[in-house]
Amino acid sequence: MKKQLFIVSFMLASMGAAYAQDLTPKQQYAADSKRASTRYADDKKLCAEETSSSVRMQCLRDARSEYNKSVADAKAAMKAAAPSSSSNNQAAICQDCGSVVSVNVSDKPGEGSALGLIAGGVAGALLGHQVGSGTGQDLATVAGAAGGAYAGRKVEQKVKSTKVWAVAVQYDNGNKNTFNFDHDPGLAVGDKVRNAGDSIVRR
Repeated sequence: MKKQLFIVSFMLASMGAAYAQDLTPKQQYAADSKRASTRYADDKKLCAEETSSSVRMQCLRDARSEYNKSVADAKAAMKAAAPSSSSNNQAAICQDCGSVVSVNVSDKPGEGSALGLIAGGVAGALLGHQVGSGTGQDLATVAGAAGGAYAGRKVEQKVKSTKVWAVAVQYDNGNKNTFNFDHDPGLAVGDKVRNAGDSIVRR
């Protein structure tokens, strides 16, 4: 009878602990452990009242077993509750993470050099010199040289032009940025990326 009494009372105390609210995992564990110790002390007093030594020893073993189980359950509950608080920290926004929102490819004009300018000017001057005679011929030569120089520079820029990939990124924190590549980065709209130095990589 006494054995059943302390087991039932112990279960009721454990159930009461489950309804504790507004406690951190460590505080809950401390409260549950204290409750288990108090109950264990009460149960040992009940066991001491047993007249038979064999019954008394069994009673103490049962009390100890229930105490160990309650402490283990309290510890497991604390460990299970702890990740929930840390997961909230992990759920914080990644400042360097985002998604690709656009990829645009364009041509970047090459740099014109003095060689293209001179070559175009000479060619233009030769063509202009063949037009008219006298003063008109001189004017045509000058105009041909100027036009040829401009055309020569543009042709050289076109020949030396390169492609540029502009990748626009929308970050998880709401910021935006655009990264330029002189080669195909292999990224598409919707790809998840993160900062890597002055560039970005897929994540």
